[in-house]
Amino acid sequence: MRLRNEIGIALVLFLLPNLFFITQADSKCKAWLVQSIPTDMPQLRRVPGVLTTGDVLRWLAGNSTKGLDIIAQYWQLIANSKDPRSGDYGYSKSDMEKFGAFEGFGVYKAIENAADRNVSIRLLQHSGVYPDFTKEPNDLASGRLNVDNVTLLLGEWWGSGIVHAKVWISDSRDVYIGSANNDWKSLTQVKEVGIYLVGCKKIVGKVETYFENLWKLAHLNSSAYTRSVWDQQWQINRTVPCWSHFIDSKARCRSPLPTFVEVPHVAGYPVLSDPHMIKVPIKTPGQRFSTLEPYLSYLSFAPPELSFGKYQTDEQGWIDTIKSVGSGSTVRINTMDWLGQSQFTKEKVYWSSLSSAISEVIFSKHATVKVLVAYWAHFIDNTDQYLKSLLYSDILCNSSKYNKCHGKVEIKYYVVPGYNLTGPATRNGKRTGNKYPAFTRVNHGKYAVSDVRAHIGTSNLVWDYFYTTAGVSFGTYNPAIVLQLQKIFDADWDSPYAVPFEGLEAGHAFSS
Repeated sequence: MRLRNEIGIALVLFLLPNLFFITQADSKCKAWLVQSIPTDMPQLRRVPGVLTTGDVLRWLAGNSTKGLDIIAQYWQLIANSKDPRSGDYGYSKSDMEKFGAFEGFGVYKAIENAADRNVSIRLLQHSGVYPDFTKEPNDLASGRLNVDNVTLLLGEWWGSGIVHAKVWISDSRDVYIGSANNDWKSLTQVKEVGIYLVGCKKIVGKVETYFENLWKLAHLNSSAYTRSVWDQQWQINRTVPCWSHFIDSKARCRSPLPTFVEVPHVAGYPVLSDPHMIKVPIKTPGQRFSTLEPYLSYLSFAPPELSFGKYQTDEQGWIDTIKSVGSGSTVRINTMDWLGQSQFTKEKVYWSSLSSAISEVIFSKHATVKVLVAYWAHFIDNTDQYLKSLLYSDILCNSSKYNKCHGKVEIKYYVVPGYNLTGPATRNGKRTGNKYPAFTRVNHGKYAVSDVRAHIGTSNLVWDYFYTTAGVSFGTYNPAIVLQLQKIFDADWDSPYAVPFEGLEAGHAFSS
């Protein structure tokens, strides 16, 4: 009996540290993938355990007790179907209920309630969009000393570009990073993907540093800190912050941002050979499969001049995710826009970074690369040509007797039903025939996932979003998150809403 008791005591003593670790890990960092799925898509398979964007944003505001920081491109959480200038104009009350417009109002009220609880709130955004511009954040800040609101015009710092990141930070411990704008339509009429991290202070602390950098820019005189330079890497004249690595090291100024990354100057922006990784256990309660092993995770940021410490640029995060694919395995890439050039600069940049990475893994690793691109009312016309050039990798792969190449590229367009019937219901007193409000019915997610690594971001795959525009990505090797993100992609890819690139190019019609 005594021996049995001693064995039992020894067993308890052995297990206690492990039980403590499990309890601590369970109470600290958890992650859920987050989606918005447009109404009227009955044939899209749902992925179990994925949260909805509206719920997550309400929780972030509702759970805030000390602070709430929000980075947004624009605000239109409150629908306005009675304003003739609005893309919602002319739809009935029952229409708006069917569209789910109440979800946006619920998120707005959650922020307003947090403000009324005296939570310290900071709102940072671009100048907004017509016709509301910055009305909503201005209203939230009006008469409240605990709410600060700033507009940051990145065009004054980089010659073009906007605040395009979509980030919510609550109490320095919880964060949303993803593709959803502060817009009611992003909750129920646009396909969005993001990640919700709870109790992940190590990760959230770095996102806060990026927020502080943007906040500091908004309060500086840009004319005192910018230079017009010949960009040696991209072969154009452009405006950059005076501490940019696109300026020769002898001509650079001292950065006003306290944790700016300092590395030797090279032509273009330096790539980090060992970008900082965060080793933290992440519990995934929304999935049957979860692990407490501390797999590596990371953050990446754009533009490069806002990188800090040893955190990588956002472009590098995307490229390294593509190159993480194993031999004979698959990389899945989802984006609204795909363009191998700049879109908004006066002089155009040719940009082949992602295309080159894709070609490399096709050749060297015999990888399959699946690319899903949105087709919608505001589709970029010359996208087809760049996708054709990407498909040419398949031809090159088998072009020589020296090649033993089994990799391939597969491309589909994602067509949300009703994409070509969006806009106000009434214009100049006449019915338009539109079925959905403007700027809806589109796959807006921005992410990539290989067989081992998931990357969830806020940037479209166009040069400007990586070099002149504010963006944030979270990535991880956590296998549970990787697997679930693959399932989200596969549900879209295998759905009738994903149309082979060749079919769309041939002029096939789509039902609405």
